[in-house]
Amino acid sequence: MPELRIDIFSDPVCPWCLVGLHRLNNAVAALPDDTKVSIFHHPYLLDANAIKEGEDSETMLRRKYGTDPAPMWDRLEEEAKKSGLELDMRKQKMRYPSQAAQVLIAAAESKGTQHEMSMAMSKACYVDALNISDPEVLVEIGMANGFTREEVMALVTRDDLQMEVEKAATSASQKGIQGVPFFILGNKYGLSGAQPDEVFKEALETVLKEEAEAQ
Repeated sequence: MPELRIDIFSDPVCPWCLVGLHRLNNAVAALPDDTKVSIFHHPYLLDANAIKEGEDSETMLRRKYGTDPAPMWDRLEEEAKKSGLELDMRKQKMRYPSQAAQVLIAAAESKGTQHEMSMAMSKACYVDALNISDPEVLVEIGMANGFTREEVMALVTRDDLQMEVEKAATSASQKGIQGVPFFILGNKYGLSGAQPDEVFKEALETVLKEEAEAQ
């Protein structure tokens, strides 16, 4: 049985990460049915100092890039649509911190729902325009992915776990990951950004072929 390990560095407040994860899912779905795929998620922070109460997205993007974000949003929506994902980038008005959300994503590895949790966080942020730093929102997402309310609240309210996320994100940057999404396929190939569907498909097929030849 072919086996494939995929490590992903992403941030649920990164809309390109949602597009990239969706495209990866498309590529994985196209693999032969007997392929075993193990996906592991690792924290990355677009803004470790995001305001706790949230900040207006347009204001934040104008400050960061010095320009109107509308063309950027339009392009992102067009790219998402190419892969069957409908996005309205004007729906989410705020940018919130993602440390608590990433604590829950990290914890989901023990439940076997880490990839599903990460997708759910990104969709909550950009499809449903929710505040993914709100513990009550995180409770709903966590309970849909194997956690009890009590487990979620115990995790997302711990400052020490959020600091661990920040340290892991800093470590990723120090190791050369300067943007997300970033994918490591089969422990050896790096793929940066929300690449087109066919790039993901070809990359997965290449890694699986090499794995098979090495056996």
